[in-house]
Amino acid sequence: MKLNNVILAVEDRLSDAVATKILEKFGIEIVKRIGYQGKSYLERKTSELNRAANGITVFMLTDLDSPRDCPPRLIRSWVKGILNPRFFFRVAVMEVESWIMADRVGFANFLSIPIHRIPFPTDAILNPKELLVSLARRSRKRRLRDELVPEPGAKIPVGYGYNTRLMEFIQEHWDLERAASVSPSLKRTLDRISQGRNASTNQ
Repeated sequence: MKLNNVILAVEDRLSDAVATKILEKFGIEIVKRIGYQGKSYLERKTSELNRAANGITVFMLTDLDSPRDCPPRLIRSWVKGILNPRFFFRVAVMEVESWIMADRVGFANFLSIPIHRIPFPTDAILNPKELLVSLARRSRKRRLRDELVPEPGAKIPVGYGYNTRLMEFIQEHWDLERAASVSPSLKRTLDRISQGRNASTNQ
């Protein structure tokens, strides 16, 4: 099994940015991207992607969302069968925002807030998106407050520039090693890819 290129399946643009950064770290090329239609779409596609991994490695990233669930249980319920070894099904606990904020040094600098305001470990944050917006409200950078925080009475829980600004942070500032030291689920993902890479080079 050579882990040189993958099909990437994600919920949205933010998850895409996170997954791309991770795969780039290991020199893995993304040959096709699918998803961007939310969690329920990925769930419906899981069996098909598990079968597709017979021909090419698939990397799929979704959120856990609920503290009542756990990654192994979610994976079993979606796959409904034997997990293909070439299907890298990864789950961010609780959301990809947990992984983003796990680089506490980088994210505190990005928002210009005290680092102690970002919990440790970030996987234990029950509503990471809500916390991130709350942290942004305290930012000393007006532009970030304006773009990350929703306007009063807005129907969506985030500001108009939420994805754009966080993707900018991921691409330019996010340190994976620092983040993995704070987020156990991110560390497991990096370790799993590293094991896959080592296995492929030893064959």
